[in-house]
This record gives sequence, C-alpha cells and structure tokens, in this order.
Amino acid sequence: MRKIPRFTLFLLMAAILYLGWTFFMRWSDNRSIVQEIEETKAEQARKTAEAYGGGALTILSFYSTPSIIQRGEITQLCYSVSNSESVRIEPPVKNVWPSLSRCVDVSPDKDTVYTLTAEDAEGNTVTADTSVKVQ
Repeated sequence: MRKIPRFTLFLLMAAILYLGWTFFMRWSDNRSIVQEIEETKAEQARKTAEAYGGGALTILSFYSTPSIIQRGEITQLCYSVSNSESVRIEPPVKNVWPSLSRCVDVSPDKDTVYTLTAEDAEGNTVTADTSVKVQ
C-alpha cells in the first residue's frame, strides 16, 4: 500500500476546510437574508393590521356618494368597519353587515343624516354619521 505524502494531505485538508468555510459563509449569508425578509414581512403585516384598526373596533370610513341628489335618485352609502360583529344604519337600511368595503343603495325623499353603528363581540359600539342632501 502506498503512503500519501504529507504535502498532499495538507493540500487535501486545506481544500476541505476552504470548501467547508465557503459553504458555511453562503449558508450564513442566506440565513441573514431570509431573516431580514421575514422581519420586513412582519413589519408590513403589523402596519396593515394597524391601518385596519389593530384589534380595536373601528369604523374606517362611512360616506355617501354622491352626497347631493335629486328627489327619486339613488345614492350609495359606503362603509368600512374593522373587528365588528354587527353593523346597522339608521334610518334603517337593508342588507348591511360587517365589511371592509361595502356600499348599499338608498333613495331618501328628503335631506337625511344616516348613522352607522358598529358593535363588537363584547358589546362595545362606535358610530359615524353621513348626510345626503335632496334637492
């Protein structure tokens, strides 16, 4: 059996160490990049949740479009609520439920102020108003 020269063993060990170090550094760099991406996604998710009221009952918007109509015309009441179990509009409007984006048609006969009330599972309520002017 032939004996392997020490210099060859040294080169072989150096090559193995170099390759091991190279693979470790690439793995470490990739891990850092993935961690940075996950942190960015978590921050974006936090900002999105905060924009939608976090965990609190929130009316994000309530408006009429158009807000001035002629008698007999239809306008839309649009609303957006977050963390709500139920919603209602006074004077009564049919087909309303919790939603991040919903519009319902109304056709008032006279100037009307609509009140949106949102309620969460614990019984907390928040309200918002919008008006429709009839000419």
